[in-house]
Amino acid sequence: MNGASFGRFAIAGLLLLAAAGCKEESGVKVSSFSFHGTKVVKAGQLKSVLATGASSWLPWGTKRYFSREQFEADLKRIVAFYKDRGYPDARVTSFDAKLNTEQTAVDISLTIDEGQPIVVERIDLRGFEALPDAHRQNLQGKLPLKPGDPLDRALLQASREAALDELKDHGYPYASVRVAEDPGSGERTRVVELNATPGTLAHFGDVDIAGNSSVSDNVIRRQLAFKPGELYRRSKLQDSQRKLYTQELFEFANVEPVGTEGQPTLVPTRVTVTEGKHRKVNLGLGYGSEERARAQIDWRHVNFFGGARAAGVLARYSALDRGVRLNFQEPYFLSPRYTFGASGQSWHNDEPAFTLDTYGGRLTVTRQFTRAGGPVLTARPAMSLSLTYAREHEDYAISDAALEDLSFRPTLIALGLDPRFGTGSGTRSALSLDAGRNTTNNILDARQGYVAALHLEQAGKLFGGSYDYYEATTEGRFYRTIGGRVVVAFQAKAGSIDGLGRPEDLPPEPGTGRARGAVPFFKRYFLGGATNLRGWGRFDVAPLSGKGLPIGGHSFMHFSTEVRLPIWGSLGGVVFLDGGNVWTDPWDFNLDDLRYDVGPGLRYDTRIGPIRVDLGYQLNPIPGLLVNGTPEKRRFRFHFSIGQAF
Repeated sequence: MNGASFGRFAIAGLLLLAAAGCKEESGVKVSSFSFHGTKVVKAGQLKSVLATGASSWLPWGTKRYFSREQFEADLKRIVAFYKDRGYPDARVTSFDAKLNTEQTAVDISLTIDEGQPIVVERIDLRGFEALPDAHRQNLQGKLPLKPGDPLDRALLQASREAALDELKDHGYPYASVRVAEDPGSGERTRVVELNATPGTLAHFGDVDIAGNSSVSDNVIRRQLAFKPGELYRRSKLQDSQRKLYTQELFEFANVEPVGTEGQPTLVPTRVTVTEGKHRKVNLGLGYGSEERARAQIDWRHVNFFGGARAAGVLARYSALDRGVRLNFQEPYFLSPRYTFGASGQSWHNDEPAFTLDTYGGRLTVTRQFTRAGGPVLTARPAMSLSLTYAREHEDYAISDAALEDLSFRPTLIALGLDPRFGTGSGTRSALSLDAGRNTTNNILDARQGYVAALHLEQAGKLFGGSYDYYEATTEGRFYRTIGGRVVVAFQAKAGSIDGLGRPEDLPPEPGTGRARGAVPFFKRYFLGGATNLRGWGRFDVAPLSGKGLPIGGHSFMHFSTEVRLPIWGSLGGVVFLDGGNVWTDPWDFNLDDLRYDVGPGLRYDTRIGPIRVDLGYQLNPIPGLLVNGTPEKRRFRFHFSIGQAF
């Protein structure tokens, strides 16, 4: 069927629909809208650019009604859509419109013949000799459009922009790139040329700053990723803009070259900012299956005594933890890449196995190896290294169930706890090193990239205090989006803690009877809960006492795998598999002795992160486990919280 005859056929069909009562003003609902013959283009891609669409099947969902004018325009949009993607012969060959008996709703289906594509035979780069050899050789491999692909106009334009950006990132701000197409060796092949004119090699010139009032020019200048006289690089402008946003001082920040008429060799730069509120208060209320009701208030001053210093007070209350924490951060410590932080806290933790009260403070120096990116939650690949000294007094008490377990009494005495009340206290004086790299695209709901982290800690010895131990934990997370909608997420974490010397070989701490080499009870590992082994309750997975009570261990490992699927709108679903365990001895990882659970979950996206509901089912229950003083009988747990499990 040729285009003219199809046009007459389509209009005739539409007129029949109108005669049968399918008039725009009659409000005939589109029940379904489908395609046949689509192979290289997904139906969802087509639907996203068309005005005609199906109504929601939910009673409260959006209703879509048939419009003849929109439908005729959509037929043309489909042909144009395919042409832009390298399929110039694509046609809508027929359509079917079925009215229901009441003539109040219609099902529409289109049959499409995609035809054969115009294929890119090769891509020639001309005029790029100004680039370093290695970059010039790598450029072609980085282009979005590849030889053998259909001649997609969007990818062709993206390739031109990528080539232009490469020139602008090597000192050529005035570069231009033209696109040309030549016939290939076959009738349906094309040779694409990217022809570059680099222009004048330039360096950064003077920097002009506008829009700031209480934030000094010096604070803004030290956030810039370039200095006057350096080789012009477009990426330096982008990095500077990202760094200005990360300080939370500005509602708007823009860094751009100015005065480029005549292609000067020194390019002046203008930084334009709009300051935001420097005093901020965030209130938070929530509920989770573990935390129960949660309330939090966070007051922050992001320009404390000038210099972009930040200070704040955080107060929090929940069933798991509550207290007050003071924070201070100096963003420019010795150099722009170092920050200094100090915090002090009075904090209470109420865990199933123990309660812990902490009073003290920490000092932290952080080195950023690559620049964090993005105005709010997104980030470029970032790596950091932090060194923290903590000196905190700890008062803690084990649970009543552990105190009543006579088989655990010798361990309590060795730990220096009062065997009558199960209480202990001491000062933790520790130095820790944290290294991490984060390439994820969203902190609250990652869909792409990975996270790698390492934590090393030593307490006691040269640092004094009541406890002597060393600890090492590591974590990896990986996220991959498949097909633009489905997210596969994986997490693995492991760690171990060990006393510095055997308790029996060390003299007791004066006045307490505590063995100096023992790891304090509150540092022991437990698993189970909303963020790891979801088939169990919080702290249910750990070595057991003689009576079946989880008493914690010195080594742990766990992993989780999730497949996150969209369902409708902001509602999504997951299926997950968790595995892991805790072992008594340090550095003892028995991978043949793991606990597993599986289950489904629901996610509802909000501005503060997804609301999460998970139902975990134990594949291999723990024999002899006591939960709330009675033998465990349930093989499932229900968890409700905000934020992804990992």
